[in-house]
Amino acid sequence: MGLQALFLLALRSAWHRRFALSLVVASIALTSFLLLAVERVRNDVRDNFSSAVSGTDLIVGARTGSVQLLLYSVFRIGQGTNTIRYSSIEMLEKDKAVAWVVPLSLGDSHKGFSVVGTTQAYFEHFKYGEGKALSIAQGARFDTPFDAVIGAEVARRLGYTLGQKIILRHGSGELDMNDHADKPFTVVGILADTGTPVDRSVHISLAGMEALHADFIGGIPMSFFSSPGAGALGSAPAAMPGAMPGTPGTGGVGNALGAAGVEPLAPVELKPKAVTAALVGLKSRTAVFSLQRRVAEYTGEPLMGILPGIALGELWDAVGGAERALQVMSVLVGLVSLAGLVSVVVTALEQRRRELAVLRSVGAGPGAVFLLLGIEGFVLSAAGALLGLLVWLASFAILSPWIATRFGMAISVGVPTVVECALLAGVVVSGLIASLLPGWRAYRLSLADGLSPRA
Repeated sequence: MGLQALFLLALRSAWHRRFALSLVVASIALTSFLLLAVERVRNDVRDNFSSAVSGTDLIVGARTGSVQLLLYSVFRIGQGTNTIRYSSIEMLEKDKAVAWVVPLSLGDSHKGFSVVGTTQAYFEHFKYGEGKALSIAQGARFDTPFDAVIGAEVARRLGYTLGQKIILRHGSGELDMNDHADKPFTVVGILADTGTPVDRSVHISLAGMEALHADFIGGIPMSFFSSPGAGALGSAPAAMPGAMPGTPGTGGVGNALGAAGVEPLAPVELKPKAVTAALVGLKSRTAVFSLQRRVAEYTGEPLMGILPGIALGELWDAVGGAERALQVMSVLVGLVSLAGLVSVVVTALEQRRRELAVLRSVGAGPGAVFLLLGIEGFVLSAAGALLGLLVWLASFAILSPWIATRFGMAISVGVPTVVECALLAGVVVSGLIASLLPGWRAYRLSLADGLSPRA
């Protein structure tokens, strides 16, 4: 019996049992889909983490855990670290090995989104992905203390446009009394999508961050102390010692508030006193360890410098258990699907004993019967893998924009990678191997076994 005839016979036999076999194909398709989805999401999550910041040689902040500093300064996750004095930032800028410094001041929020105080250097030197620079989709960078540049997701989810007035909130936003309602900011720019935490951030200048907290004492607004029974403090603070109403590059909070159309406070210097962390780029990466050592030995205050790549590796090791759990679940689903394939073929074998015996009687040898069942297993596995691939491509193409909008994670859509193709091939080969057991059993059946009537 030729191979072509066996293949045609296997297809006709499968069509005759199409309902039961369609369930097997669906289970194998689900296995293929899960394996491909887990592999793609695993790689994309890793890439999203790794691409959140690139081109930065060192992240400098107060001494804490390296992962904690990375999570808070780059991903805006977790508890805030201690601040560092701005004089430390100036020390870094003067270091001969340093090419640029981007200070970051965190701690405030706006409707669940982080507020980042920084400088113009942020737009010039912050990179993500494979060295991609930030770009302004609409408007321009902040120029005055009460300008704000928002990320793409902030604009999309809150429906903000250029010229929108927004109110920032002190801290993470649990207390309504911490609203900076007297100092509204104006949206002057909207950043293009990056697929990083930048999309979920509101960016203001360091001068704007200082202006926000000019009337705060220990994280509490001055108005709290001036309420009835709170004390004898007036509603507006006295001028701070060394107030500089018109310092070039910083400005005075009184002038800035007047320009913003709100009641001004007494003139206060807007030069930052402390920041959360700093992103540092070097003239030569060979100097990264020597600078890291100088940062650790700095006598002005306790500092630490972390290498983003190493900290990202530590972070991924910490969350790698979830990734492995997903892979184990996918493998278990695959084993269940293959077990279903074996059970269906074995059950069908009991119902096809007479059919196989008739094939033997017309000249098909035991090897041909074995090959027939092997072909059926291969066809079922290949059909399931192909169906799983098509569902995977369609679902990811449809859901990836929603995932990017809802979770801020970019999911790549495209042809399968080499590893993903290997997974599909593994499903097909596993299905073929799973069909060999019933095939071997059919091989051992004698001709009389199928033709003899049962008692």
